Amino acid sequence: MFSSSAYIQSKKEEPLTPSLSQTIPTFYFPRGCPQEKVNIDAVIAKVEKTFSQFPNERATLEDMGKVAKACECPLYWKGPLFYCAGGERTGFVSVHKFVAMWRKILQTCHDAAAKFVHLLKSPGYNYLVQEDFIPLLQDVVNSHPSLVFLKEASEFHSRYITTVIQRIFYTVNRSWSGRITCNELRKSSFLQNVAMLEEEVDINQLTEYFSYEHFYVIYCKFWELDTDHDLYIDAKDLARHNDHAISNRMIERIFSGAVTRGKKAQKEGKISYADFVWFLISEEDKKTITSIEYWFRCMDLDGDGVLSMYELQYFYEEQCQKLDNMAIEPLPFEDCLCQMLDLVKPEHEGKITLHDLKRCKMANVFFDTFFNIDKYLDHEQKDQFSILRGAENENQEMSDWEKYAAEEYDVLVAEEAASDQWNDCYEPELNPGDHQKTNLLKYQMEKRPFFDMPSHLADVDLDEYEYEEDFE
Repeated sequence: MFSSSAYIQSKKEEPLTPSLSQTIPTFYFPRGCPQEKVNIDAVIAKVEKTFSQFPNERATLEDMGKVAKACECPLYWKGPLFYCAGGERTGFVSVHKFVAMWRKILQTCHDAAAKFVHLLKSPGYNYLVQEDFIPLLQDVVNSHPSLVFLKEASEFHSRYITTVIQRIFYTVNRSWSGRITCNELRKSSFLQNVAMLEEEVDINQLTEYFSYEHFYVIYCKFWELDTDHDLYIDAKDLARHNDHAISNRMIERIFSGAVTRGKKAQKEGKISYADFVWFLISEEDKKTITSIEYWFRCMDLDGDGVLSMYELQYFYEEQCQKLDNMAIEPLPFEDCLCQMLDLVKPEHEGKITLHDLKRCKMANVFFDTFFNIDKYLDHEQKDQFSILRGAENENQEMSDWEKYAAEEYDVLVAEEAASDQWNDCYEPELNPGDHQKTNLLKYQMEKRPFFDMPSHLADVDLDEYEYEEDFE
């Protein structure tokens, strides 16, 4: 008996053979899956040959386009390549310093997303924050052919860059963390859009991030509300958007911090221009993932991740008051609730989740019902079948945001053309092509400059965002 138990004990103490663990291949590659066919020495030789064309084998920022192509990168990676190699300090990059930097990146970063993050990130971090994009975008402003007209109008650089950065985070930063990771970058279309900057002569065709016309519409809308022009607006200012179409209760929620990050501004009851970019895109296109999350945060008063019937009634009460003031008999809440539940078809009775709204494909109708009186009435006047057809065919058309931006831009250009008959102070050399894109803003900003330009990089105020209480 004793010998038997000793035998069993000794069997337990025998080490497991390592063969089991060795059969499991590596499957997690945070910096991209290594590519065996990449010949690093050949790439470096190509880079060195390119540098040999420059005086003393030193490349300036203007030279970095050729270096980027030698590195097999898109043209507009030239700015990040230059700054990552220390070019900002000296005004040039030596071949030895650049080769050492690029060789290390090729050895440790195995796909475009990992390389891009490494080039832009601050030392010691593995993600990108908003300020990291400024050098890249300043280079786009300085060198893209569509933005040549901005060369002598540096006062526009900061606002354009701020707008593009907010649009990048609006679309790419799916975690709402304020930190773009390699994985989020891989899942987005941003790097493809950066590559398209080289091919697309008209930057306005890149409507997802870089369109100057989209920036122009956003900034003009903000200018109309920012009456004292301090680049902040309060609740009364925002309530005037679209002639008070959005309910006061929803305006209060926007200023509560549910979807804004600048705590300093919140204490003073204001939101920044950067916050307004998120608001306007979300307001004009409530079908995108980010806009659905934006408005869900606002309507989720207790932050429990569920829209209760009480929360829906809270917002609908003000809609009823507005309809009464317009001499329109409102639908009783119980009937409205039945319509909305039929529209969303929540998985759990009496509770509407974020997942429910993303799945239903008509979140815009749902949200407008509870806080946008004008769009609610527009939906009511349409037959249900046309709304359903629109939801089914949404991928075949321009997005709601693109339609809005195009229409508003045409209106702004028409207004400026009319004002030209009465005002002779515009500078035609700043007009790109046949459109007067900067006249109104230039005229207004000449009256009161908004900011100084202390360096070659735009002085972009991105607010001191903190992200401790992120929405899952």
